[in-house]
Amino acid sequence: MARAAAPAIRSWGGPAALAVLAVIALLGFAIGSPHETARFRISRDSDALKVPDVVLGTTVVGWITAVVLLLLAAYAFQLTSRGRRLPRWLVPAFAAVWVIAFLVWVIGSANNPSVYFSGLIAGSFTLAIPLIFGSLSGVLCERSGVINIAIEGQLLAGAFGAAIVGSITQSLLAGVLAAIVASVVVSMVLAVFSIKYLVNQVIVGVVLNVLVAGLTSFLFSTVMKSDSALFNAPPSFHNIRIPGLAEIPIFGPILFDQTILGYGMYVAVFLVWFGLFKTRWGLRVRAVGEHPKAADTVGIRVNAIRFWNVTLAGVVAGVGGAFFTLVTSSSFNKEMTAGQGFIALAALIFGRWNPIGAFFAALLFGFSLNLSFVLTILGTPVPSQFMQMLPYVVTVFAVAGLAGKSRPPASNGIPYVKE
Repeated sequence: MARAAAPAIRSWGGPAALAVLAVIALLGFAIGSPHETARFRISRDSDALKVPDVVLGTTVVGWITAVVLLLLAAYAFQLTSRGRRLPRWLVPAFAAVWVIAFLVWVIGSANNPSVYFSGLIAGSFTLAIPLIFGSLSGVLCERSGVINIAIEGQLLAGAFGAAIVGSITQSLLAGVLAAIVASVVVSMVLAVFSIKYLVNQVIVGVVLNVLVAGLTSFLFSTVMKSDSALFNAPPSFHNIRIPGLAEIPIFGPILFDQTILGYGMYVAVFLVWFGLFKTRWGLRVRAVGEHPKAADTVGIRVNAIRFWNVTLAGVVAGVGGAFFTLVTSSSFNKEMTAGQGFIALAALIFGRWNPIGAFFAALLFGFSLNLSFVLTILGTPVPSQFMQMLPYVVTVFAVAGLAGKSRPPASNGIPYVKE
């Protein structure tokens, strides 16, 4: 007997979303072009290596990108109608073209149609650093089978610990260590309740976020405000600039003009990736996250690995929390993480539970956050309220529209009870 034909894969959500965005590009960026030019400055006057500015016409770029986007959306519809999956390059290519069209249109529409592009990219990396540490924390937890909704609480606890201990001791090292300890405490509470007492991991994470937010706000109002010079004036990390290499346009400020935490971010991404995919420890962690019963039968201590992975995730998140008060700001403010822990969680999902993918996803969100700041300063026709919404709109769109089919580890969120 002939085998039954495999059912066609037809999910019209992706092509429909691409079509809507393509039509928006056509109406807004092409037909609604301001008929101006957008100037992207690559190098500054003080740079030793000069690179000419890139000047683009909004009308030409608007029509070219609109046509390309419409063609990509039509190609997505064609593939879906044939029951075929969209290729992996399609959505990133579409997103890149759409972002270019948006940048040229919005900068050309600004009162000052010129932007320092290298600074925009470098600032995006800086703002993405705590997101990257937070997403790495989530990767370590969820690869072992524990859902980490408490990234926001870990970052906030780390920021508070770094601020108060760094202020009292005036030591950057003590501040970072205090941030790690504070974040690890939150992680251990998550581990104890979710692994030992089998409490729903999502509920524990949400409760921890609320608890940390309330506790730090209370201590900020009662302790820090009473003597801010003593309790809320930590020292700050300064950039370590590598001469020569830091002068390279675009990539120089990103790679060779960072604080020690910025350089540590690249090291952390590599170590987590290498540990998970190139070591026996990583193989055990992934086995525990995918099939804990099978791992248990070969002698792997499932709950012990989960407990220590959640604790290690607290260490990583603590460093990210220290970035808020020892780099970005020289003081602690109530709920200063402003939901970035949830954006880090979105980067984790968008990056498909892979450290490298989470790194690039966090960069995307960091870029949208920095872009909202830059465009507000330039005086664009886009309302400032929308610019403030931009990072969160990108987050919702990425998770709901682009990463909806991402598959988490099979046993993620499922407690393991040894029979």
